[in-house]
Amino acid sequence: MDAGQGARAAPRAVPLHVLICVNAAWNVWNFRRSLVARLLADGHSVTVLAPPDEAASRLEAMGCRVLPLEMDVKGLNPLSDLRLTVRLRRLFRQEQPDVVLGYTIKNNIFGALAASGMGFPFLPTVTGLGTAFLSGGMLQRVAETLYKQAFRRLPVVFFQNGDDSGLFLSRGLVRPGQVRHMPGSGIDLGRFTASPMPDPDGGAPVFLMIARLLRDKGVREFVEAARLIHAAGIPARFQLVGAAGVDNRSAIPLAEVEGWVAEGIVEYPGPQQDVRPFIRAATCVVLPSYREGAPRTLIEASAMARPVIATDVPGCRAVVKEGETGFLCQPRDPRSLADVLHRFLALPAAEQARMGQAARALMERDYDETLVIEAYLAAIRDHVPRR
Repeated sequence: MDAGQGARAAPRAVPLHVLICVNAAWNVWNFRRSLVARLLADGHSVTVLAPPDEAASRLEAMGCRVLPLEMDVKGLNPLSDLRLTVRLRRLFRQEQPDVVLGYTIKNNIFGALAASGMGFPFLPTVTGLGTAFLSGGMLQRVAETLYKQAFRRLPVVFFQNGDDSGLFLSRGLVRPGQVRHMPGSGIDLGRFTASPMPDPDGGAPVFLMIARLLRDKGVREFVEAARLIHAAGIPARFQLVGAAGVDNRSAIPLAEVEGWVAEGIVEYPGPQQDVRPFIRAATCVVLPSYREGAPRTLIEASAMARPVIATDVPGCRAVVKEGETGFLCQPRDPRSLADVLHRFLALPAAEQARMGQAARALMERDYDETLVIEAYLAAIRDHVPRR
């Protein structure tokens, strides 16, 4: 009911100071922009605490404050991470937020530790498990110990797929009452609109991979599968869109990517501010990742009515419906990926288009960003102390 319809208007919510803690400002710009816009529209103030990058000025233009956060985004260095915890606690005390939303592994763990006992809720979102959980051994045990210590007193922990929450529950890292699910970051269906498939007679089909160029994203498997397709004499183009040589332990060096381009295996347009033109021109979007939270690139491609091919791993299999919106292959296996690419290319153009339409319908049903925004707003209402 509108404010003027009843005998008495509902009281306006008290403006809050919402702090977002993350390892890169571009993460907020790319994945949380609509949430930030909604918080600002509701009269709340938003501060982004992150290492500065080119997205900081765009966030400030929206109305956010951006505070630079000094942190090492790679590895587990006990001394460096202790300093990060102390630094975050000092900044939290300085900023006096009403609630902190945490994203990315280090910011979730050390942000939760820093916020302990400070009187405001820290609400993390587990967007993926990262190299620590993929590597096994001592590094995984250290990461699990840190998660358990950091998350034990939190009211809510958001997960983007049931595999990750199930793993955390089975290892005793969270309690059932803490777990809430959401469909990734959601997708702006008005911005990522359905697009007709490329003309099948207009040239070779295009397989597009959009990702930071990391080993764990399956970049080398994508390239090797492209080699196998080319070796079989099948006309197809393979494009990589994303940053190479990024600040990550599993980053693919730019020189290696340039070697693939010189070999004629892939095309590399580099990182792009707007991936929509590339998705429109693609026949299929591919992500052979080792593990995901909720893969944004597959969600964006599906929203634009593109079939998708990904690995049968947590995160990916929640977005790709086998045989309906695309296909799944085995992780870390370029031959399996090449076989699935063959299978897709054998489909009639009408069947490929039908897959894309089914992908769009799935996004409309389950991945609209309004579902994500409302989940955060509900958690804030439930757990921010009333004033």
